Amino acid sequence: MAQIKSNAASVEFRKVSKFYGKSTVAAVKDVSLLIEAGKLVTLLGPSGCGKTTTLRMIAGLEFATQGQILIGGEDVTRLPATDRDVSMVFQSYALFPHMSVRDNVEYGLKFSGFNKQDTREKAQAGLDLVGLSDYGERLPSQLSGGQQQRVAVARALVLEPQVLLFDEPLSNLDAKLRRHVREEIREIQQQLALTVVYVTHDQEEALAVSDRIIVMNNAVVAQDGTPRDLYDQPANAFVADFIGEANILPCEVVGVDANTATVKLGPITLRVPSAHSAVGTAKLAVRPNRIQVAASGTPDTLPGRLAKSVYVGSHLELVVETELGNVFVVTPDVDAVVAPGQDVGLGFAGRGPVLIRD
Repeated sequence: MAQIKSNAASVEFRKVSKFYGKSTVAAVKDVSLLIEAGKLVTLLGPSGCGKTTTLRMIAGLEFATQGQILIGGEDVTRLPATDRDVSMVFQSYALFPHMSVRDNVEYGLKFSGFNKQDTREKAQAGLDLVGLSDYGERLPSQLSGGQQQRVAVARALVLEPQVLLFDEPLSNLDAKLRRHVREEIREIQQQLALTVVYVTHDQEEALAVSDRIIVMNNAVVAQDGTPRDLYDQPANAFVADFIGEANILPCEVVGVDANTATVKLGPITLRVPSAHSAVGTAKLAVRPNRIQVAASGTPDTLPGRLAKSVYVGSHLELVVETELGNVFVVTPDVDAVVAPGQDVGLGFAGRGPVLIRD
């Protein structure tokens, strides 16, 4: 029985830019990045940031205006999509509605030089891999959205590409199904050690599936790192606010010692990690779930008044008015009796606050 193999290859961008027509505004500007073979790397960012254009340049559906693109060390900058060993899973699935599931999965194989027996075996192996072994004779219209997405994944996998590309693959699914399908995609990627480039605007999805995340904003790379790096050490206010949620608070750095800074946050003083800070005004990013709510007047807390409290099952969402502006807090203590209008103190101890650049 045929098996699906990995031909994973690296992807490299060297100072790549993309302009459309005679426009002087870049869709992608001077991007350099390296995606290692066998890794799942997500391009994350808001609409119009350049992530989909970057993906399409890997696929050969768009050509770079400047710079070089290499796949497996080979310069493919000017190669058309048909000459690149990549497969793409589209947001719309792009299944042929009049063909059976099996015929959809076999479609690309029929143009790749495989005989009828090998084509049938590889298609079945692809369906087995995505958990649709017994669905080969059905039409796409007889499948759920999640099953159709898995057919699209199988169709891409059977070609054994050097790079597998996903363009917003889960956007048409409901929240619960998105979580299930993303877990399946990640499991297959790790099982086969595939090189996957994955585009999404969903921060939670990116954190859940990625070895690395490349955050893009205004056509450039805002930050590149592991999910934990980006969540715990955002490089700037955009990344801090885009990856999860963050309170961006004005502060003043009053001293720097080795890798630690002394920071005045309103009336309180904090010691926070700081690799590159200088004395002066700055901003502090603080995750809502890393703020402690204490009784009013508790030492080393920022005074505030509770403006809003919302119960959402697993936690409370609070909005606290302070002299620095409103602070959003998430607490798992759903039994806490804190009424709007009550004075509280906000604690920032531990690894929560991060100094950021503007």
